[in-house]
Amino acid sequence: MPQFGDNAGKVWQTISNKGNVTIDDLRFDTQLSEKDLFTAVGWLARENKIKKVNDRYILDETNLDSVIGSTAGKVFKILDIWEQADLQTMKRLSDEPDEDIYTALGWLAREDKLKMDKDQKYSLKYD
Repeated sequence: MPQFGDNAGKVWQTISNKGNVTIDDLRFDTQLSEKDLFTAVGWLARENKIKKVNDRYILDETNLDSVIGSTAGKVFKILDIWEQADLQTMKRLSDEPDEDIYTALGWLAREDKLKMDKDQKYSLKYD
């Protein structure tokens, strides 16, 4: 999922240039959609490169792993059982907010565990 990595690069570059930023700053500066922005945050968290302090993001060892990792586990289990699911199905089955689903997808994508088909349905990669 190269786009997730590219978007993570945009977020990383913005934080690198500006220091600590809010999610609104990131959205404005990167021009990413909510989904793309939070999947990028999940990707960077999996790389242990982004930290959230109050309402601001900085480049540092992550403190997001327990929250994102927990939701990523739920998403992984849903995809393992259902074989494939779209965002709406994952949100409904996990009972997690959009932002957490997106960050979990970024986390799993960074682990190279996801694939997405042309209909925007996600499934697990088994190599």
